[in-house]
Amino acid sequence: MRLPSSFGLSVWVLSMALVGGVAVAGDSPAFRGVRGDGHSEEQVPVRWSAQQNVKWRIALPFSGHSTPVISKGRVFLTSANKQGTQRGLYCYDRSTGKELWKRTVSFKTVEPTHKTNPYGASSPVTDGQRVVVWHGSAGLFCYDHDGKLQWKLDPGDVTHIWGYASSPVIYNDRVFLHHGPGVQTFMLAVALSSGKPLWKTEEAGGANDRDPRMVASFSTPVIARVGGTDQLICSLPTRVAAYDPETGEVLWSVGGLPSPRGDLVYTSPLIAGDIGIAMGGYQGPRMGFRLGGSGDVTKTHRLWRVEDKQPQRIGSGVVVGEYVYIANAGPGTVECIAVKTGKVAWTARLPSGNAWSSTVRAGDYLFVTDQGAATHVFRPSPKSFDLVASNRLGPEEKSNSTPVFSDGEIFLRTHSGLYCIAGTK
Repeated sequence: MRLPSSFGLSVWVLSMALVGGVAVAGDSPAFRGVRGDGHSEEQVPVRWSAQQNVKWRIALPFSGHSTPVISKGRVFLTSANKQGTQRGLYCYDRSTGKELWKRTVSFKTVEPTHKTNPYGASSPVTDGQRVVVWHGSAGLFCYDHDGKLQWKLDPGDVTHIWGYASSPVIYNDRVFLHHGPGVQTFMLAVALSSGKPLWKTEEAGGANDRDPRMVASFSTPVIARVGGTDQLICSLPTRVAAYDPETGEVLWSVGGLPSPRGDLVYTSPLIAGDIGIAMGGYQGPRMGFRLGGSGDVTKTHRLWRVEDKQPQRIGSGVVVGEYVYIANAGPGTVECIAVKTGKVAWTARLPSGNAWSSTVRAGDYLFVTDQGAATHVFRPSPKSFDLVASNRLGPEEKSNSTPVFSDGEIFLRTHSGLYCIAGTK
């Protein structure tokens, strides 16, 4: 297995900690892969279509934005009906796509969301033995791989016009949840074995004097090694904050994510060695900062911040070498941005449509799926957009989900189906 570049090493060394040390080689147990950074060492097909390299396709009961996770021969996926009254975790056989079991939670209270963000936006996470899923106001649930309920917890309601989307994260013996957006916005840690709350750190300003729909973070946190210690880092509506995983104490924070248009964040923070990168939503700013310090380190640690003429960003980028590659939700562009300076090396048009998918890497290639369910494959290069292939699954398919890589195969969720893409072995 190739080692990643030094700019990704701080997250890479935590790969076994993130999944409790029991992940099977080739598994993809969490949102954006084993390390939560969008990187995979898998060698996967780069070309496919509805007729080529499709191992199987199954119809899904409902649409959704969440991505599948893969563990020990099983595929786990969340889905919910349009009203949000039935929210489920579905388990499929990874070899055939056959449904093995489903666990559905009934929720009769009307929970607000937006038509562009159907219920079921949060991806599950697994340690190879248990799988944890967050159903928003319906609660946090843990099952074993055979679907037996291990525990459930009600962290509180999510009340926001745009719904919820953050995914839970497993680290050693605990589960972290970025709960929100809305008035009840906080970081929560619970015991993986029992669901017992361990700590809860509230974030001030869940709603403020702005229209509250313009204050929200849907960011999934990441674990990174900072100054010799593991820290939980998340992009919040107005700042990036680092938490002590054991106590929930905010160790340091960097401000700079708000813009005149709103305090909105969709993306996860990116870690590039000792530098972090965060990006606002709704044409909000992008900024780079040195990791570490104590308290509010905005003045001492923020390296750059760019606000003018920003695109809409929903999916997260990926760091390769000294550059970030990210596809944008509007306009339909992909960018290459220097980690150290924040300068754009190049901007190019995607061949078709906007992308809500995160940009992810497998082997020597980058992948991003646009809203028309076309997955574009390109090489990471700071010189130009080096497109290799654009893979379409048919005009009827739509997607806001991120490609998943596992054991040489690609798993793609669309609004109506789940695909397994496999090359000839």
